[in-house]
Formats: sequence, structure tokens, C-alpha cells
Amino acid sequence: MPNALADETSPYLLQHKDNPVDWRPWGEEALALAKSHSKPIFLSIGYSACHWCHVMEHESFEDAGIAAVLNENFVPIKVDREERPDLDQIYMQAVQQMTGRGGWPMSVFLTPDLKPFYGGTYWPAHAGRGMPGFDQVLEAVHDAWTNRREQALQTADQLTARLGNTLPGETGELNHGLIEAAGQQLERSFDATHGGFGAAPKFPHTMDLAVLMRLASSSGRSAWLDMVRLTLDRMAAGGIYDHLGGGFARYSVDERWIVPHFEKMLYDNALLAGVYTEAFVATGEVAYGRIARETLDYVLKEMTGPEGAFYSTEDADSAPHNDSQGHKEEGLYYTWKPEEIRKVLGEDAADLFCRVYDVTPIGNFERRNILCISKSISTQAKVMGLNAADLGRELAKSRAKLLAARAKRPRPGLDDKVLTSWNGLMIEALARAGAALGEPRYVAAAGRAADFVFTQLRDAEGRLLHTWRKGRATLNAYLDDYAALACGLIALYEASFDERRIDQAAELLDVVLTRFADPAAGGFFFTADDHEALIVRQKDFMDNATPCGNSLAATALVKLGKLTGDAQWLDAARSTLVAATPVMRHAPTAAGQMLAALDLLLGPSSERVLLGQGPATEVVATQLRQRYAPRTVLAGRVGSGYRSPRLEAVFAGKTSVEGQPTLYVCQDHACAAPLVGATAISAAISD
Repeated sequence: MPNALADETSPYLLQHKDNPVDWRPWGEEALALAKSHSKPIFLSIGYSACHWCHVMEHESFEDAGIAAVLNENFVPIKVDREERPDLDQIYMQAVQQMTGRGGWPMSVFLTPDLKPFYGGTYWPAHAGRGMPGFDQVLEAVHDAWTNRREQALQTADQLTARLGNTLPGETGELNHGLIEAAGQQLERSFDATHGGFGAAPKFPHTMDLAVLMRLASSSGRSAWLDMVRLTLDRMAAGGIYDHLGGGFARYSVDERWIVPHFEKMLYDNALLAGVYTEAFVATGEVAYGRIARETLDYVLKEMTGPEGAFYSTEDADSAPHNDSQGHKEEGLYYTWKPEEIRKVLGEDAADLFCRVYDVTPIGNFERRNILCISKSISTQAKVMGLNAADLGRELAKSRAKLLAARAKRPRPGLDDKVLTSWNGLMIEALARAGAALGEPRYVAAAGRAADFVFTQLRDAEGRLLHTWRKGRATLNAYLDDYAALACGLIALYEASFDERRIDQAAELLDVVLTRFADPAAGGFFFTADDHEALIVRQKDFMDNATPCGNSLAATALVKLGKLTGDAQWLDAARSTLVAATPVMRHAPTAAGQMLAALDLLLGPSSERVLLGQGPATEVVATQLRQRYAPRTVLAGRVGSGYRSPRLEAVFAGKTSVEGQPTLYVCQDHACAAPLVGATAISAAISD
């Protein structure tokens, strides 16, 4: 008989509905039960694409004996971290303080008052591999709660007192030195052989790469851009990139980007498509534009719902072909044996493909092969005595055939819930890529997703909601949701000049200022002032896998302030940036998005305002969008349509001269003489 998770919408929670564990979702009923029975809560937090979450479920949560102990002595609560990042933040901080590390599945024992007193991550069902068994952990925690409860409660109180906002040091002055110091620290941790930062495991660090591009542009120091190039080149050649279907896996287990953690997350692909697009614009390197296109095409094909919104994740695990036992293996969908490739391509094409993509009988992952390129196509063509263009065309044919063959395998699981924040990131990536790559279909896809989220993920009072699945939108939105969607809407405005998007972004940021702000210390809380009361109200200034809500809010506020000339947005951005100075100073590699917002605020930055009609003006608009100009915002009225009152200040006193394309370049809304005509504008922006 299914447990209480059967009525949930989260695919992760639904995966556990048939466990013998009497799981309950986080909510009033479960929390009241813990209080009324004076039982500790066993809180298990994970997500659908998490490999070790699946392992712990199979080993422990499907075990009748362990389930009986859990059900008898605890109130078991299961949480999807992607639905409840507020809970995940609080209890992850607790686990890290208790153990010195964190991760998922997260396993935390709470008092009935929700205070953590013991925790960890994955435990095997029984002792082994140098780890205690989950059965032993349950016995020890039950004994402590039964026989040493006062000590457990004291531990919980002490730990809870240490939770919350722990910024390293006092706030300080906003200056360019913060950005330059970040570049120097990134340079010290850079892997000059394989690209990226630090040792294994390797994460993409997209926000840091964006900071380095800004520094290279403002300083003219090529070494910083070289760091970006090497990292992007090695990631695109490695196994972290899906050479057949496009898109990136979560991270690389090794330092060479070969063996990925195979799950594909919407946010990673949004951020990576964005940084490859930015690098294409900054360098003109065609390969970066290709990787951005292939990544976005993967998302549009495999992670987009019929309504236009974007799904969350594809799993790391999949079943062997014709498996009837439900057994799954990590990376099976993406990996190959040489004989499988020969069967699809034939001997000659397979030999060529295997040579280029490092496919061997031994393999590089559990006797199978993750496709990767150790030498560039042009280098390999030279070694083999082939024409590089001919080799590229032959490999493209082979990739298409292998992709078609791979599609017949059982696919990894798809988490098809829609998250507002992650959709905001993808909306921004699509809008910017569509503008920079000359792909209107990307801008159109961003617009469809924005319309869906802005209309379907709202409550009766018009406030944003966090998640949607199969017609049900639930959970109050977090700061990340408002801020990421606002950034996406502003990017969509710059890519389309649809002024409705500015009104929508301003509406969201109005809520951020009224419901999330911390007027005493600056910045914004993660939850709104009317959110469910938890043991601490978090305020996060550090980027993780995604930009934190405060850095996204600062970015949106700076851009909206510069586009509208409304001082309230810029004042709020400045206050947030000042509050974040300890992180930018002491932990700059966790503040990439905040540093980019600071760079735009400090400038020198400009507003580019385009007016005119007809094909010539559209050509100029395209040229402006395809220039690398990270310290600018772009406004335009290039035809008829809705006029936002919020943009009146930026267009005030500006007209198209004799109907020609006319560009005003302004700083703080003080403008130089307009550039008139496509030729004059093109010459000026090419300097």
C-alpha cells in the first residue's frame, strides 16, 4: 500500500511512495505527529537525479527491517531539495557543521521542534567500506533520544544557534579592486593543463569564467581570456559534454573532464549555454557558438514541455536493454563498447570514429567508453593525412547514426517538474543566445516559457509560486525565483524590445523589495516575510551551482535601474552589493555573479538607446546584440507596439532622425550626440 507521498507532485517523492517506510511529506500533519508522540524526525533530503539517493533507497528504504525501525522510533519525512531549497539550505549547513562535509542524500535527525541534533549523508544499510551501517545509526540515535535526551536537546540548541548568516567580516567599500582580486585568486587556483579551477572533482564555474571575460575586456590582459578559452575548450572536448545529443552533465569526477557525474540539470545547461554564448561574442570563436546551439537544442528537444516551460533534470542512471527487474546503472545510456559502434557504423567508419573519440576495448568507465576528444579534429586530421573538413563531415554523419541508435536504449529518468528559478536561468540563456547567434527561435522559446511561468506559476493574489507539474502549481516562491525570472525577463526585453517584459520584471522586483528585503543589514532573505516559520531565516550571499538569490537580485536591480533611470532600483542594488562585500573580499570564487553585477554598477557603463524603423534598424539592432559589451544595457523602439511608462525616462527627448536608425549612447542618462544611419552606427560600435 502506498505511503503518504502518493499524493505529491514531485517525481523524487513519488519514487518513494511504495517504500515500506511510512514516509510523510514536510507539512503540518507530520510535524504535529512528531510533537504529539515526542518522537524525533528522520529528515531525508535528495533529488530525483541523485545517484546515491537511489542507492540508499534500494539498500535501506526498501528494506523491511530498517523500515520497521524507522516507523517505530521516528517520524520519517522525505523532502525534494529542488522543491524546498529553504529546508535544504538550513539542514545542509547543519550537516556541514556536524561532519565537515555535505551532499545528498542528506540524512538529518531533528527534535520535534525541528532542531537538528545528528546527521550525515549516505550510509550503507549495514556497516562496510569504513562506514557505519544505517541500521547502527538508527539504533544509536534511538538510544540517545531514549536515554540521553537532555544531551541531545542541548546539542540541538547549540547547533541551531550557530545556523544562519555567517558572513566573513565587516562590509566595506565598493570598488574595482574587489573584481581584480577575484581574478588574481582565480589565476592562482587555475589548472593550466586541463582548464578549470582546483583539482577533482571539477565543476564548470560558469560565473567565474564570466568574471574573467569582463576583466580581460576591461584590462586588455589576454591571460585571463586564455584561462576561459582553455576551460571551455577542454570541457567541450571532454566526457562532461554529450558529443551525440548536446548538453552538459553535472560535473567531472576527474580533473581532465572525462568522467562526468552523468545527470543533466537544467540550470547547468542554462549557465553553460550562456557562458559559451558570451565567449562566442567576446572571441568570435565559431566552436563556442556551436556548443551553445547544441546545448540549447538539447534542452528544447528533451527538456521542454508542450506548454513551453522547461523540465528540471535527466537522471544519471538508466536500465540495461530488456531489463525487467528495474535494475539501473550509472551512465549506461551514454557509454559505448567498440562492438556497439561497429554494429551501427560498419568497420571503416567505426575505426575512424573510435580513434577520434578515444574508444578502446578497455574503456575509460567500467569497461565502457565515455566519448571524448583528446586532440582537436584538425590535429587528428593532420596526423591521419585527411582533410579536416572532410573528417568533420564524416564524424557528423557517424554521430547522427549513433544518436539514433542510442535513442532506442531505455532513457534515463526525467524529472518533469517546472521550477521558476531554473526556468528564469534558461529564459535568460535562450534570449541572449538568440540575440547573439541570430536565432529568433531561441528568443521565441524564451518568450513562451516566460509567458507560461508568469501566468501559470502564480497564486490567487498574483504572487509567484515555485514549482509546477501536471497542472498543479505549488509552494511559495523564493528569492531565487523572483530574481532569476526578473533577469530572464530583462534579457528577453533586450533581445526583443518587447516592453511588457520590463513591466513584468519590475512587478517581480517590487515584491522582492517589499517582501524579502533586510532594511537593517542590506540584501534580501531567501524567504518572504510571510513564509512558513522555520528555525532560521536564511540570507545567502554565496553562489553555489547556481547564482545565489542576492547576486541575481543585484544583477536585475542594476540593469532595471539603468534601463529605467529609477533610483530605487540602483539604491537597492548598491545596498545589496555593500552587504555582500565580505564575500566578494574573502570568498570571491563564491561571488562571481555578484562581482559581475558590481562591474556593471561601477562601470564606466552605458545605456545604448536605438530608435528607428525598417530593415536597416533591425540590422543595427542585431549588430548591437552581437557585440561583447558587458557594461551596457540596451533599449530600443524599432517599430510600433506597447510602450511601458517605466521606460519613458530612457526614451525622453530622443527621436529617430529622418526615420533612419539612430543610436544614443548615454551614461547615467546623459547622452552624447546621436549616431545617425546604419553606416555611422556600425563604424562606431566596431571600434
